[in-house]
Amino acid sequence: MDDKVTSNFNFWFKKSPTPRWIVFFLDLLICLFSISLAYVLRFNFEIPPDYLQTLVFAIPYVIFIRALSFMIFRTYAGLVRYTSAKDTERIIIVVLFGTLTLALGNILFGSITNSRNLIPYGIVIIDFLITVFIMTASRLLIKSLYLEINNPSSQKTHVIIYGADQFGAITKRTLDRDIGINSKVVAYIDHRKNTVGKKLEGISIYDYKDLPNLLERFAVSKLIIASKDIDPNRKNELTDECLNYDVKVMSVPEVNTWIDGELSFNQIRAVKIEDLLERKQIKLDENAIKKQTLNKTILVTGAAGSIGGEIVKQLTKYRPKKIILFDQAESPLYFLELELQEKLHFDDFNIIIGDITHTTKLNTIFKTYKPQIVYHVAAYKHVPMMENHPTEAIRTNVLGTKVLADLSIKHHVQKFVMISTDKAVNPTNIMGASKRLAEIYTQSLNKTSPTNFITTRFGNVLGSQGSVIPRFRKQIEKGGPITLTHPEVTRYFMTIPEAVQLVLEAGAMGHGGEIFIFDMGKSIKIIDLAKKMVRLSGLTIGKDIKLSYTGLRPGEKLYEELLNDKENTITTHHPQIMIAKVQEYDNETVSGQIDDLINLSEKHENYPVVSLMKRLVPEFISENSIYEELDLKKNQ
Repeated sequence: MDDKVTSNFNFWFKKSPTPRWIVFFLDLLICLFSISLAYVLRFNFEIPPDYLQTLVFAIPYVIFIRALSFMIFRTYAGLVRYTSAKDTERIIIVVLFGTLTLALGNILFGSITNSRNLIPYGIVIIDFLITVFIMTASRLLIKSLYLEINNPSSQKTHVIIYGADQFGAITKRTLDRDIGINSKVVAYIDHRKNTVGKKLEGISIYDYKDLPNLLERFAVSKLIIASKDIDPNRKNELTDECLNYDVKVMSVPEVNTWIDGELSFNQIRAVKIEDLLERKQIKLDENAIKKQTLNKTILVTGAAGSIGGEIVKQLTKYRPKKIILFDQAESPLYFLELELQEKLHFDDFNIIIGDITHTTKLNTIFKTYKPQIVYHVAAYKHVPMMENHPTEAIRTNVLGTKVLADLSIKHHVQKFVMISTDKAVNPTNIMGASKRLAEIYTQSLNKTSPTNFITTRFGNVLGSQGSVIPRFRKQIEKGGPITLTHPEVTRYFMTIPEAVQLVLEAGAMGHGGEIFIFDMGKSIKIIDLAKKMVRLSGLTIGKDIKLSYTGLRPGEKLYEELLNDKENTITTHHPQIMIAKVQEYDNETVSGQIDDLINLSEKHENYPVVSLMKRLVPEFISENSIYEELDLKKNQ
């Protein structure tokens, strides 16, 4: 294409949209050509003389009907350069309307004049087909020329889409529609053998295992994961392969987040580390959870936190009578209130601000609302903070649990589900030991009370307040360095929704006294997590972002556990939930010991408090802590 022709194309295709009257006039020219061609084709290029005479009336009549239908349905109003499948569908409907009108006119004409049809039905059908084809093809041609002139193929970045299905096709159309994206789909990849080797919208479909070859062959800049049923392991595999070639990985969001049911490129986001740590969707016993929740009043402590808030949101699906949201964090409670009302359209809740250790206030809440189920999430959870404030850990994690548990018995609560932590197993820090004491106290109550006390124990949750991933993300955004405590630290991770789903399932299946532990998958090295987050950001370790080691924090250990040495597990019907076989405790003995610890903590003398904690939890051995000297004295 020479410079003069290119200049003409640029003039016509880069200026403001074509005026509507021109589009309307061109459509009528198409109709004139279509009806003329229909006559010629119908009579094999030799129109009989008597039909030639009727053309003088027939053609103006057809043009009039088409013009009338175009004005009624405003086919000329759309932007031709952005023609979509909906526009094609609209053209078919409008032309069909005009064709049916022509057929109806034939019937009326025949009944009035008792003569043959004004326009033979064969010509009407041929005219319909030609008109639809030319009007659609012309628009698509103009769209293609416009896109090519404004976004030449030679300048586009190459994209591969994973998922040769309807979502993959929609993703491609989204890229084609948005000129500013400057991207071209060069291949689809899929795991389904019956699609490999075929084409989707003119693009070849390859086996996902061919990805390395395709990345080299096409100089790809992005991989977009459009499939909704991709296996988490495969997603990790594809991402690692792309990162080796400095290819950005993106994913299409859930359909229910699309705007007016249509995908926008701005909604296609980069894959985050949380996406790569997800596992296969959990299968829940929805009936059991609903049976436990339906028409029940439920109290959730710590409702403003990551886990507590997610419990509240997931409970709304099972139609509880009322949910009581209890926490002392004012702003997070307000934001949760807005989300429940505006996003989930749930209004059967009450928000109460207060402290978990305020017995009088909690007693009033129980008397007023009479909750039948309690989810106890409120707790101090940060290891280094509690190492410096052991009496506060006792006050909230132990006293708070005791107050809530005792009131649950007093007010005939059916089930009390406590959220514990893997740090309660062979604890090396104050926080873990305080949660273990809370576990012991509620377990001991179960033997003598009608309330069923159930404990759930799991590791770190992704994205929770104070967790490592948000911290790393902020450090990367600032240009580093990323601070790690030790190169060998490993942790178990679980997404917040996944953890809460298992909490609800365990709560439904529990009969009291159990400590449910969750399958946390494989433990992950924190340094590997940090490195992958850097690579997902398009940066390089050592060049763009540095790693810095600060040493283990007080009370922190290299590896987390889910069971202590004296425990083993019993399987349940759910493959990701097990029951820990644990030592049984006498309530009278435990209650007296807990009271002594609480009374001692009120003096705010740390060493005596920690010393008593170590006597009550013999497996509590401090690490990287000033309280290690107490263990040395105990062993002397």
